[in-house]
Amino acid sequence: MPIVQSRRRFLTNAAFAGAAGLSGFSWGKALAAEPPPEITTIRFEKDPGTCIAPQAFQELLRVEGFTDIRYVDFTEAYLRRADAAKSTGLADMIAHGEVDFGRDFAPSLVLGMNAAAPVTVLSGLHLGCYEIFGKKEIRTLGDLRGKTVGVSAGADKPLLTIMTALVGLDPANDLRWVTDPSLQPLELFVEGKVDAFLAVPPDLQEVRSRNIGHVIVSSITDRPWSQYYCCMLATHTEFARKYPVATKRALRAILKGADLCVSEPKRVAQLLVDQGYTKRYDYALQALSEIRYDVWRDYNPEDTLRFYALRLHEAGLIKSSPNKLIAEHTDWRFLDELKRELKT
Repeated sequence: MPIVQSRRRFLTNAAFAGAAGLSGFSWGKALAAEPPPEITTIRFEKDPGTCIAPQAFQELLRVEGFTDIRYVDFTEAYLRRADAAKSTGLADMIAHGEVDFGRDFAPSLVLGMNAAAPVTVLSGLHLGCYEIFGKKEIRTLGDLRGKTVGVSAGADKPLLTIMTALVGLDPANDLRWVTDPSLQPLELFVEGKVDAFLAVPPDLQEVRSRNIGHVIVSSITDRPWSQYYCCMLATHTEFARKYPVATKRALRAILKGADLCVSEPKRVAQLLVDQGYTKRYDYALQALSEIRYDVWRDYNPEDTLRFYALRLHEAGLIKSSPNKLIAEHTDWRFLDELKRELKT
């Protein structure tokens, strides 16, 4: 259901609209020169991950002409699935016609593309939103041989699979995967039931604050993971084909939102609390201060998809070639136009 704005939320969004330079000449000129969006209703996937922040700016979307902005809860959609264990995250929600836009881990999007989901990747969004935590005796990914790894129903297992395979482990035989429907991987780790898990905000900040274990791999600093987007933006293929103006306008609002995460992290953190994405302002601010939202103009999103598609192919998790997936499930035209428009 659409999120109803309180007065405070409205004022916060309006303030962000001003901070984003909505009245600036370059963006104002671009908006005036374009036709209005072909559709004014747009639906986004919503989850508690702090890195979702750029798509939370409703006022930016309203300036672009969207009047009915809806957020569909990922967890609720997942629980409705009869085949939930096979879910590919955002791509699955797009395939079921539940959302039009969203962001997800690049490996999840590749898995959805391989499953022929009608998903089109439009842009990279950021890097640096996950870390692998392990017990104190585990110093490297290679030390996970024979250890237990906690995973959820999301993208963490495929990502951990290719990460451990890259250091010479056999993920199917060398690791013991633990999934508990009643406990998240963070809880399994805290209770000592697993030796390692993949953490994203706000769980990442929570495990740090408890001073339990330590970081084995950080996508902020450790190669090759720090060289590629972790999360990317995608839409329904038919949405991009049928509504190209709306697609560009929605993407522009989200990328402007990413810029605000860099320039106004304190205000963005408060917005996430006000809109119910998270309860902890301090955790949100820490995450926003670390995640690299400043790279969407510079990193090549195609490189990211090719990297993860190759790794997933090597691990036997997909059959299609990277080139085929990229050719059929990407459209960089909108991003290229916006890079020219939104130069810093």
